[in-house]
Amino acid sequence: MELNANLIVGKRRPNGRKGMSASQRREAKWGLIFISPWLIGFFIFHLVPMIASLGFSMFSFTLSAPDEARFVGLDNWRRMLFEDPNTWITLGVTFKFAFISLPIGMITAFMLAVLLNSENLLGRNLFRTLFYAPTMVPLIAAILIWSQVLNPQTGWVNRGLDAIGIQALGAGGLRWLDNPNLIYLAYTFIGIWGIGNAILINLSALQGVPTELYEASKIDGAGWSRRLLNITLPMVSPVIFYNLVLSVVGLLQYFIVPWVLNGGSGYPEGTTRFFMVHFYKQAFTFQNMGYGASLAWLIFIIGLMITLALFISARYWVYYAGERN
Repeated sequence: MELNANLIVGKRRPNGRKGMSASQRREAKWGLIFISPWLIGFFIFHLVPMIASLGFSMFSFTLSAPDEARFVGLDNWRRMLFEDPNTWITLGVTFKFAFISLPIGMITAFMLAVLLNSENLLGRNLFRTLFYAPTMVPLIAAILIWSQVLNPQTGWVNRGLDAIGIQALGAGGLRWLDNPNLIYLAYTFIGIWGIGNAILINLSALQGVPTELYEASKIDGAGWSRRLLNITLPMVSPVIFYNLVLSVVGLLQYFIVPWVLNGGSGYPEGTTRFFMVHFYKQAFTFQNMGYGASLAWLIFIIGLMITLALFISARYWVYYAGERN
C-alpha cells in the first residue's frame, strides 16, 4: 500500500518550511498569552518612552515650562557632538574607568566562584553566604560605609596597610577618594563589594560542568591550570559572556557612586565626571530636557554598538554545547 508523503514528512509550505501543527499553534498562542503582561509593560514603560525621548531630542524645553517647547531639529545633536567638549571628556572618563574596573571585577568574581566551588574548601556554604550577603545591603548605605572604610586617617584599609609596613596613614598616606591616581581603584573596591550576584551566576555555571571531563583530564595527567583553561573556561564561556555584557552596560550607566560621594562635582580634578553625571546635570539640574534626551540616545547608541560587537566576537570564543561551528 502506498503511503501518503504528507503523512511521513508533514505538509510543507511553498517555501519548503514545515508548517505548525494545531498543537504547536495552540502552544504558541498560550505562550503569547502568558508573556503578554511583560510585552504590555515593555511597550508602555520602555518602548513608548524611548520613542518619545527621541522626539524630545529635537526640541528645546524644560519640565517647568513644557508648553514653551521649541522645535530645534538636530541642533541638540550638533551641539552635543561638535560644540560641547564635556560630551567627549565624560565619555573618556567613563571608558577609562571601565578599562580598569571591568577586568578586575570579572576576574575577581570568576576566581572567587572557582574557589567557592572547590571540594577542598571547608565551610563552603558559609563562605558562599558571606560573599553574597553584601548584595543585600542598600547601595547608598554601602557607598557611605566604604567612604569611611577608605578614610585616609581612620579607614580599615589604611590601618591594615600601615600594620604591614606600608605608609598609608597620616598626611603623606593614601587618600583613596582624594587622589586622582587612586580614585578609580577606590571605586573598583566599592564595586567588588557587590559582586555577589556575579559570583552566584559563575558558581551555578561551574556546577554544571560535567565531572567526567575533569576525571578524564586527570587520568591524562592534566594539572589544575590546564583543566581551568581547556575545560572550565570553555564550558562556562556563555555565562562569562553574559556577565561581560551586563557589566559593560552597567559601567556605561555608572552614576550612583560618584553622585553620592561628591555630588557629581568631578572631584578630584575632574576624574569622576562620568557621562551619566553629565547627562543628569543637563537634564535635571539645568532642566535642558531636549539636550538631555540627546545625551541619553548617544549613550544608548554607544552601548548598542559595543553589545553588537561583543555578540559578533562571541562566535570565536563562546562555546555552546551541541552547537556546530
